[in-house]
Amino acid sequence: MTLPRLDEEPAGVEAWEESPDSLNCLMIQAARGHRTLMAGLLAELDLYPGQERTLTLLWEYGPQPQNVLARLIGIDMSTMTKTLQRLERSGFVSRAPSPANRRVSIVSSTPKGDALRPEVERVLAEVHRRMIGGLSPEQAGELTLLLKVVRNNLCGEEACDTSPCLPGDTMC
Repeated sequence: MTLPRLDEEPAGVEAWEESPDSLNCLMIQAARGHRTLMAGLLAELDLYPGQERTLTLLWEYGPQPQNVLARLIGIDMSTMTKTLQRLERSGFVSRAPSPANRRVSIVSSTPKGDALRPEVERVLAEVHRRMIGGLSPEQAGELTLLLKVVRNNLCGEEACDTSPCLPGDTMC
C-alpha cells in the first residue's frame, strides 16, 4: 500500500481539522474509550485486554499451537509469549510440547480458564451494549459497515497493527 506524501493533499479528501470533533479525534477517543472500558471490566476477571481473544480462540477451536494463536490474533510471537505467560501464571491456560514437533508449544485452556467463559462473554456483551447504546439496530448495522470500510481503507492489503496504543501516541 502506498501512502500519500505528507506534503500532498489527497484529491477529494477533506483536510483534517484540529478540533475535538474531527474524525481523527473522534476515532482516537472512541478507540481509547473502548480499550478503557474493556480493561476495567476484564480486570474484574484478572485478565488484561487481549487475553480474552486468546481464551475465546481456545474455547472455540480447542488446543492450538502458540504460533497459530499469534497469527489468528494478529500479534507477534513475543507479545503472544508474554500473553501466555500471564495466562499461565493465573492458571487459565497450559502449554505443552507438541507430540509431532517438540519445538512447537500447544496451548490449552485449563478448567479454571474454561470457568471464565460465561464471565468473558458477559464482559463482551456489556462492551457491545455500551458501544451501541442510543443507536437503533439499523444505525448499529450501518456503523459496523462504515467501520469495516474505514478499517479496509487504513489497512489496504496489509494486516492492521492490532497492538495496543502506547503512552505518547498522537492525541488530539
